[in-house]
Amino acid sequence: MLIPAKYEPLKGHWSLPGGTVEVGEPLERRLTREMLEETGLVRGRWSRHRGVRRSCATSSTGSAINFVLVDYLCWPSGGTLYAGSDVDAAILGGSVGARRVFVDRKASSVIQRGLTLAREAPRPVR
Repeated sequence: MLIPAKYEPLKGHWSLPGGTVEVGEPLERRLTREMLEETGLVRGRWSRHRGVRRSCATSSTGSAINFVLVDYLCWPSGGTLYAGSDVDAAILGGSVGARRVFVDRKASSVIQRGLTLAREAPRPVR
């Protein structure tokens, strides 16, 4: 699933759902909360994390922002897809169709790797 960020520094750029982890919050709990907040989908099953990467950006005020991104492969088990409070839209990858979306090179690489892993991974049992 893809979402465009509503706020800087990635405003308007399509990417994967994500957010700030609270102090002491387990990553899996954050994943569940972020999916629900940004997309309305309920986490069903996820793989162990599939990569850790670092990214830097510059805010509109010129401040450097450092991100540490932990990628998971996840299968939602329910909910209704919608755009949450801090995104402008939410779409499933297969529903992009003719819609033009800008995904930066790093996010595109992660998405392609996720698609490959999803094809190879056993399907979750519902």
